Amino acid sequence: MNSQYNDFDIKAMKEAIKLSASSLECKDIPDGGPFGAVIYDKNGNFVAGGYNHVLANHDPSAHGEVQAIRAAGQKLKTWDLTGCTLYTSCEPCPMCLMTAKWANINKIFFAATRKDAANIGFRDDDLYELLKPNVFATQITECHNEAVEVMQKWLAKFDNNGSY
Repeated sequence: MNSQYNDFDIKAMKEAIKLSASSLECKDIPDGGPFGAVIYDKNGNFVAGGYNHVLANHDPSAHGEVQAIRAAGQKLKTWDLTGCTLYTSCEPCPMCLMTAKWANINKIFFAATRKDAANIGFRDDDLYELLKPNVFATQITECHNEAVEVMQKWLAKFDNNGSY
């Protein structure tokens, strides 16, 4: 285990991955990509979760992280999520990362990487190439394979020639 996270963080990440698998429950067309996220407050209490609804909502901003941040803001009745931690099944895209930063989320953890997302047709890595290096998130490597497994199942079920 990495010294930057603990067993609680791994458990929380597994909740995000479980949400990412929600996309596999769709019949023919997914709600969106296989990406889920959860937010916990500074005391370790679950605040909110969400998964990608880009296709279902016809909304390019309806990523799992943004869905979770929106739900957390509604639940806590504030946009300021200072003290909260975001766990996301895949490294956040630049939009999600900046949304989390705007919400003052203190810590961000991810399982799968943007390279893993690229392997199933998502172009997050291309977007990162437009930015400066040194993103502010930490990968929980123990959950990497589990998150990638959900992504691969999603690709097998909803392959759209990589056009997401």
